[in-house]
Amino acid sequence: MRKSLQLQADMLEEFGACVFDVTLDCEDGAPVGGEVDQAHLVSALALAVQAGAAASVAGPRQRVGARLHAVDHPAFASDVEIVAGTAAAALSYIMVPKVESLNDVHTALAALDALASPAARSVPLHVLIESPAAVQEVFAIARHPRVESISFGLMDFVSAHAGAIGSSAMAVRAADDCTTLDQFHHPLVLRAKTDIASACHAYRKVPSHCVVTEFRDVQALGRAAAYAANALGFTRMWSIHPDQIRPILKAFAPAQAELELAAGILSEAVRQDWAPISMAGKLHDRASYRYFWQLLERAHQTGCTLPDAVRGYFPDTRH
Repeated sequence: MRKSLQLQADMLEEFGACVFDVTLDCEDGAPVGGEVDQAHLVSALALAVQAGAAASVAGPRQRVGARLHAVDHPAFASDVEIVAGTAAAALSYIMVPKVESLNDVHTALAALDALASPAARSVPLHVLIESPAAVQEVFAIARHPRVESISFGLMDFVSAHAGAIGSSAMAVRAADDCTTLDQFHHPLVLRAKTDIASACHAYRKVPSHCVVTEFRDVQALGRAAAYAANALGFTRMWSIHPDQIRPILKAFAPAQAELELAAGILSEAVRQDWAPISMAGKLHDRASYRYFWQLLERAHQTGCTLPDAVRGYFPDTRH
């Protein structure tokens, strides 16, 4: 966790934007019996990041969240008390894993809202969907105003099918393999991913794609990230190793040709006071202006160098 926080700080300085989140883990990061110690560690690390930000000059803030235990786990209550009770103001979000229904969201929020800390009562919730039953509830979950992002837990989802989905669906098949039912080609897994992405976009939430466990295979990671972004509509993706972060950012970033096109269209739109324009024989109006503005936002968030014509809209905050 410390290495991840340091890498985040280094890349924030490099790009002038916080290009990835760090989720401090109370769930999988704790050995059995060590849950309370892990929660105290997570709280201390989050507070240390906040203290460091307060001591520096104004600039973009590191985005740090905490993953608690599931609401039905014995350690959930102590996670809430220790992490949210002491460090909510330092957290950009709290993640709850193994959410099965909207009732689980209500349970998590009730525990947070019972704390004295105002920050705990307003911190956004990130939800991890890990079962076929949860996928059926994803639109209701995404509709909740306190839910900011929904992530897909691939391995638990596959395991929840009791062997009906093969283990190959947890992996990414080779580029020359046209038959293996991997995580992008097994119909049940693919349906779950598209349902999650669709629900998030319906309610303006952030869909976050699952991990790729082949963390040494950069080519497989790149293919997976590009497909998740371009074909499935995910706007974020989990990494499980620092070496995965830059390839994921590259895959999710718009191509340079797209950036130049967006800059040209928006620059001309400004000159025409946002009236419809024609460029290269194509009509553009406020619908396409919105699309290209969002494309530039995504480029900025992934550390891209923006064309000079639009760079002033996204000031460099490095110091």
